[in-house]
Amino acid sequence: MEFWFSEFHTPDVKHSIRVSKQLYSKQSDYQRIDIFETPEFGRVLTLDGNVMLTERDEFIYDEMIVHVPMAVHKQAKDILVIGAGDGGVVRELTRYDRVERIDLVEMDPQVVEACRASCPATPAAWMTAGCTSILRTPSSISAAARRSTTSSSWLLRSLRPIRGLFTREFYGSCFNALKADGIMVNQQGSPFYAEDASAMQRSHKRIASTFPISRVYQAHIPTFAAGYWLFGFASKKYHPIDDLDADAWKALN
Repeated sequence: MEFWFSEFHTPDVKHSIRVSKQLYSKQSDYQRIDIFETPEFGRVLTLDGNVMLTERDEFIYDEMIVHVPMAVHKQAKDILVIGAGDGGVVRELTRYDRVERIDLVEMDPQVVEACRASCPATPAAWMTAGCTSILRTPSSISAAARRSTTSSSWLLRSLRPIRGLFTREFYGSCFNALKADGIMVNQQGSPFYAEDASAMQRSHKRIASTFPISRVYQAHIPTFAAGYWLFGFASKKYHPIDDLDADAWKALN
């Protein structure tokens, strides 16, 4: 008997992946966490029935959300990552010798436990020296935005639509927490399906009303809704294209 994991992208669209076996399943205080072994995508992490990452394509998301701002802000040393318990974003940040401090905020410690146990391709890289401060409650996320006045580059990665992270007040907290050369990067979701597009537009308008520079960039991520995903780049100083030094970026190899 075949076992398939299915995720509804809309009430009329469903994406299915054949599963070899279930490796992890637990109900935390916040959500249902499952990890599956699949023949096509390797290990797959889902939260409340939604695909968060797969072993096959997680690198696309993590590289896009890290390397775009880091290619522009060449002095970024202090980073705050919000909602990245799988460790993929932190893994990419540790490729930069100039990074001195990474603070990670994860709402659900069970996500970290699950990834450490069953997702070796995305190690809980927050264990790396220099990465500190796992804050475990939803209120801690907004508090981190208000308190983190040392961050020069802000990387916001929300794996799930947590209502408090998509408000004008939260983006204002991010703006106030950043130094004069700070950058905020966030996932904007997919513009393909109507409901997702409306949510993305609302989020972008709130960010654009807060930051003087606000742009959107895109990537193809096969297991995300429609395979078409947007990211937001918001900054007090740096423009993602005008301030890119391509030669310096290529020299990093």
